[in-house]
Amino acid sequence: MTVGTVAGAWLLAASPAVAQDEAGFQTYINGELRQQALREGVSARTLDMVLPSLTLSARVVELDRDQPGGSPNGPIPAFAPYQARHVDAARINRGRDTYRRLRARLSQVERETGVPESIMVAIFGHETNYGAYTGDFDLPRSLATLAYEGRRRSLFAAEFIATMKMIDRGVPRDRLKGSWAGAFGYPQFLPSVYLRLARDGDGDGVANIWSSEADTLASIANYFVNAGWRPGQPWGVAVNVPAGFDRTAVANRTNAPRCNRVFERHSQWRSMAEWRAMGIVPRSGRWPDGDIQATLLEPDGPGKTAYLLTGNYRVILDYNCSNFYALSVGLLADAVEN
Repeated sequence: MTVGTVAGAWLLAASPAVAQDEAGFQTYINGELRQQALREGVSARTLDMVLPSLTLSARVVELDRDQPGGSPNGPIPAFAPYQARHVDAARINRGRDTYRRLRARLSQVERETGVPESIMVAIFGHETNYGAYTGDFDLPRSLATLAYEGRRRSLFAAEFIATMKMIDRGVPRDRLKGSWAGAFGYPQFLPSVYLRLARDGDGDGVANIWSSEADTLASIANYFVNAGWRPGQPWGVAVNVPAGFDRTAVANRTNAPRCNRVFERHSQWRSMAEWRAMGIVPRSGRWPDGDIQATLLEPDGPGKTAYLLTGNYRVILDYNCSNFYALSVGLLADAVEN
């Protein structure tokens, strides 16, 4: 309510500028964006249906411009408070209920893909709290607005065109609701990801990730398979690092081409057997196979819980490139399963 009131006041105060932006928006979507969509195979019928219904969303522009840029040299907050919010008792309990209720379906998908049941449930839980909230922004309007704004035009123009292709494929226009930045459905896929990786899990011929749990689980698993999930390996293991451990000997000396601030916190890769020889001790008392490669992450610094992370952790990062997100997915999966 407060946000709506503030936004309304802003619109009244800036109405001439908004009117000018609206004119520019209409010129853009009915000119450059329409022609790009036609060149990429979208039908004129779909564009004729959708484009006249679109107006510039000042709220989407506001939300995009309010995104924190993040100083590359700024301090990284502690993981523990994030973990407490995202791997809390309510989410764990609801995850366990979901796990039990969908066990037959989950088991089938795991057999077919090798992606663990608990990981699928954890993604479902993190993205939309098991389907409780998927977003109510109109996707074509949001994506066209973000493309017009221009800060990331190539990305959002492509996602708008993918949304039009979804309509061409028969996805109902009224199902295209999601986050202000274009993610939608139970797994919060972008439209381009939906076109590539969404799957029909219940055999009705439709990849319905906006209301079908079966299709959602099949689609999440397919995403993970596509990103390189290795069956039979854990995502990671919580460990204690001994006092006096020489971190300089395993310090990361490479720059990642993507999400470098995420990956620069990881150590060099070593086998589980090598980490064990260095005095690392799993908090659960159980070691994964000694030949599995892993990297060390201490999200809250020395003296706190650390994690040895496998290549499957990198797959979770592919879904959302954040150490806090990926750790919380793994920890929620473990809690749901145990």
